[in-house]
Amino acid sequence: MADRRYEVLFLCTGNSARSILAEALLNHWGRGRFRAHSAGSQPTGKVNPGALRILAQMRIPAGEPHSKSWQEFAGAVAPQLDFVFTVCDSAAAEACPVWPGQPLSAHWGVADPAAVRGDAAESSLAFRRAFHELEHRIRIFASLPIDSLDRVKLQRQLDEIGAARAEDAPERGVTES
Repeated sequence: MADRRYEVLFLCTGNSARSILAEALLNHWGRGRFRAHSAGSQPTGKVNPGALRILAQMRIPAGEPHSKSWQEFAGAVAPQLDFVFTVCDSAAAEACPVWPGQPLSAHWGVADPAAVRGDAAESSLAFRRAFHELEHRIRIFASLPIDSLDRVKLQRQLDEIGAARAEDAPERGVTES
């Protein structure tokens, strides 16, 4: 089980910014140990350009992100999920589908950078903050000894990660690879 790849789903209402960032970050920092996906309860149908900009600025491969419904991950042909994380308060409060495989879940709420109304600098700062907060949590998650933790201890760790803030980690201008 040590070489197992874990399936992870990040949920947000619109699946246009935060969940897209989280998907790209875990696919990068997970180094093949995780396969991340993202979806939304009410997908917008498009990825926010601010999310793509910050990923490019921080040199994190975006892959081919697209906004999609969480129903894609609840059907018989969906990947069997190991973890499900909500990254917005709205999605955390909604009744989620039944996920195949009884994945562990946690709420890792992050302020919505797409909701910031202001000039380009304010918008850019909001996306940078969301990026760093998600990156901090994801790097902690990717470093967990998942195979050696029982479900109760692992759930506790996931909940603690959700409380972690980006200011606990140093901000970098460019993400190391």
